[in-house]
Amino acid sequence: MPYCQTGKAELYYEDWGEGRPIVMIHGYSPDHRLMSGCMEPVFRGRKGWRRLYIDLPGMGRSRNYQDIGSSDEMLEAVLAFLDAVLPGENYCLVGESYGGYMVRGIIADRPEQVDGVALICPMIIPEKKGRKLPAHSVVHTDANFVEKLTKEQRDDFSSIGVVLDEYTWNRYNEEILSGCRLADEDFLAAIKARYGFSFPVDQDEFHKPGLFVEGRQDSMTGYIDAFSILNKYTRTSFAVLDRAGHNLQIEQPGLFNALMQEWLDRVEEDGIK
Repeated sequence: MPYCQTGKAELYYEDWGEGRPIVMIHGYSPDHRLMSGCMEPVFRGRKGWRRLYIDLPGMGRSRNYQDIGSSDEMLEAVLAFLDAVLPGENYCLVGESYGGYMVRGIIADRPEQVDGVALICPMIIPEKKGRKLPAHSVVHTDANFVEKLTKEQRDDFSSIGVVLDEYTWNRYNEEILSGCRLADEDFLAAIKARYGFSFPVDQDEFHKPGLFVEGRQDSMTGYIDAFSILNKYTRTSFAVLDRAGHNLQIEQPGLFNALMQEWLDRVEEDGIK
């Protein structure tokens, strides 16, 4: 199991394939399986990419992170990982939810090294009370399947899911809950006290190919707030998908894959080295 020592944490990561580096950063509480579960299907049949999936401090298999106390220090660990594993290299970034916030922090620190970004249901506003959020709603339920779940499973699944059926449950359980079960909840709760960066992000325009993909029914991070930064990402497609919440990648997998493929096409066309 590969680990990267970053100063204040040892980050677990998985390193798949060869070629142009692309680093995937998951959201708050899950682990790298959230990202590998949705991104590896995108790379089937697409060669020439080195895919790096990390576990953020306090999540997954990362360890020795107790000295980290803020999102600033979370970001420092990710930047140190990039310096250690990809020294002097350019790379693309994919971030989901809190991972999208980390991506914006990386761009603020070293925009010249980032050749493209894809943000999946990104966290734009750290404080939940400041977000513009739709009320939670379920668009589709397979009642026969959902009845087979335990009450605890049903309550958890329906609290975030927009499409409740066997396919989305299996992926939710395998790719998201599996990581959440490993999370250090006390550590993550402490980070919430210093959840926002101490510095501004999205101050300068970013001119490389990008993609924002948002769920119309996302009641966790919403989609409206992302419009406020879109003008800073001058070559970024912006998609808001119906029948999709904060688990968009498993609720609209066909559209998700198509949008990611098109983004990678644009990155390759842009001539990254």
